[in-house]
Amino acid sequence: MNARLDLFGNKAAAGFLRHINSAGKVVTDSGLPAATQELVKIRASQINGCGFCVDMHTKEATEAGETALRLNLIAAWRESTVFTDAERAALELAEQGTRIADAAGGVPDDVWANAAGHYDEDQLLALVALIAVINAYNRLNVIVQQPAGDYRPGMFG
Repeated sequence: MNARLDLFGNKAAAGFLRHINSAGKVVTDSGLPAATQELVKIRASQINGCGFCVDMHTKEATEAGETALRLNLIAAWRESTVFTDAERAALELAEQGTRIADAAGGVPDDVWANAAGHYDEDQLLALVALIAVINAYNRLNVIVQQPAGDYRPGMFG
């Protein structure tokens, strides 16, 4: 399987990706826990059907010490006991933010209030930015049919 475009060899794509990565660095450097960041990236990527990002972020999470049990239960987080209340709030916000077109009113107030009960304003901004960035990456990869399976942790820096 080959991608429709070579995102890693195209100069224009490299420039675009550099800007998205710069936006993502704000999130990486925030006070939002790294484990929560990976959980959110994986869940949004599952919803969007982005195999490349699911592959990448499950491998990065594993490399960072995340357990197989938690990774295997992300898609069923509501029925799982292995996530903290704060992580559950982040996963719910990620789902609602990813499925924004499915809800006429956008993210419900109760979902926002729950997240705001666990994260300060800077962390909330990081969480919202993370959801936006991973959704952009998911759309890019799904549109060009970026194949999954060959990612190696740390491959991009």
